[in-house]
Amino acid sequence: MRNIVIIGFMGTGKTSTGRILSNRLGYAFIDLDQKIEGDNHMTIPEMFRQHGEDYFRNCETKAVAEVAKQKNIVISTGGGTVKRAENMTMLRENGVIISLTASPETILRRTERKGKRPVLDGQDHGDRLKAVIELMESRRKLYLQADFTVDTSEHSPMQVVNEIHHFLKRRGYIRA
Repeated sequence: MRNIVIIGFMGTGKTSTGRILSNRLGYAFIDLDQKIEGDNHMTIPEMFRQHGEDYFRNCETKAVAEVAKQKNIVISTGGGTVKRAENMTMLRENGVIISLTASPETILRRTERKGKRPVLDGQDHGDRLKAVIELMESRRKLYLQADFTVDTSEHSPMQVVNEIHHFLKRRGYIRA
């Protein structure tokens, strides 16, 4: 069976959806950000502060190379994983790409706790919304390369999983 790779902007529900979907499918679950933090013995915000975004992106690509080789897993990626074409090439080789999206206002509400979002932290509410909109637009075409997209703005993680599960069955990626 192919891996299920969940991409999307921060705050779209990739981790919560991935956990539920992996349980439903009987697949292992890997949160790429958690793997990166564990492999590097520091949080992502610490990596950004101490070494910069390029260092983090290199760690991310290394982690993608490791997990993309596995089978029967649900992979929740970081919001910027799509920024490197090599990451998407590796993930697509053995995976179905599912993109989660949400409105900028929904994302702002879901990411309002500071200290966990290096690309947004340090900005007040209005600036955060502007940053969300700009970042989403800069990555929009990258997220559109997915095999299937679900808007999570008005849906619970379980409803999102149901939509993804239906798509996977319809396309023959999983058995009915």
